[in-house]
Amino acid sequence: MASSSSSSMCASYSSVISRPFYKSQRQFAFFRTGKLGSVPDLGGRFRCMAGQTGFFTKLGRLIKEKAKSDVEKIFSGGFTKTRKNLAVIDELLLYWNLSDTDRVLDELEEALLVSDFGPKITIKIVENLREDILSGKLKSGTEIKEALKQNVLDLLTTKGRKTELQLGFRKPAVIMIVGVNGGGKTTSLGKLAYRLKKEGAKDMMVNAGSLFVSLKINQILMAAGDTFRAAAGDQLEIWAERTDCEIVRAESEKAKASSVLTQAVKKGKELGFDIVLCDTSGRLHTNYSLMEELISCKKAVSKVVAGAPNEILLVLDGTTGLNMLPQAREFNEVVGVTGLILTKLDGSARGGCVVSVVDELGIPVKFVGVGERVEDLQPFDAEAFVNAIFS
Repeated sequence: MASSSSSSMCASYSSVISRPFYKSQRQFAFFRTGKLGSVPDLGGRFRCMAGQTGFFTKLGRLIKEKAKSDVEKIFSGGFTKTRKNLAVIDELLLYWNLSDTDRVLDELEEALLVSDFGPKITIKIVENLREDILSGKLKSGTEIKEALKQNVLDLLTTKGRKTELQLGFRKPAVIMIVGVNGGGKTTSLGKLAYRLKKEGAKDMMVNAGSLFVSLKINQILMAAGDTFRAAAGDQLEIWAERTDCEIVRAESEKAKASSVLTQAVKKGKELGFDIVLCDTSGRLHTNYSLMEELISCKKAVSKVVAGAPNEILLVLDGTTGLNMLPQAREFNEVVGVTGLILTKLDGSARGGCVVSVVDELGIPVKFVGVGERVEDLQPFDAEAFVNAIFS
């Protein structure tokens, strides 16, 4: 029989379809949206390997490795404006000679600034090139172009090295998605769920003494923590259906985001989910009270699972240019951002600002959004990015 506290919980959290995930858990108002069934209880004889050290590390590496096979798809249609602004570099270097060094570097500096690299990064790159030219290390326009690309690549990889997801080893791993209004947080969360399930649905061996059984580890729970926007829960519910995931959402409009995330992580822990993806409300980085709520959300999930959240991913609109830098500063100062998701990488996206954010804050880019389809969230590959903007 459900307790009074359980009944109260039912009043705050609603189901998304009519059938509960487990019959014995009706009081939690937690429901399935997809076709994934629960792992049967086999008398405690079977031990799932997903909870052991190494599974989540392997999952992160699998996702990162997929970037290599998707290079052309990731950047072929994006950064058109950036490429156009940087195309002048090829003209500058075509007939380069040592006597033109100052003029060429001045114009190269201007091209980088117009492409939103930012003054600090631009000066650093240009001075590195100047030093190598005057010391005789660079003797042709082709060598200068390659050195320029290498400088940018080094900036991205030195401080933004850990581009794979760091999900620890405790189940469930918890990922929080944060960002300003309209950046694409909920959509990115849905696409990330698809990516995680696709790469995580590998056969994992379950040990039962002398018997091994193969199970697929792909159970993901979504938490509708955006309690400010009325349609956010409905939007996330659609993504749960599309990706065959489960979801916990608030029934009351006055429910606190931290409460929703707490209940979701508790469900993930009790029912053995691998990953809990937490949506949050969009907020301006200048709104102090709303930013404070993110701190409450972070503290709430850490009380349920030690070390959670494993990742706090900041979604940044790729068309905003250097405006993304103050956003990243503020969110990082408040909650400690562990990775970036760049969205809207169409022709108007401004590529140089990516380098400035990574260099100043040391936060790696982990994913890029390249379209509207469910599979259009791709792992970030720094070398592919550099080749794209300087092509």
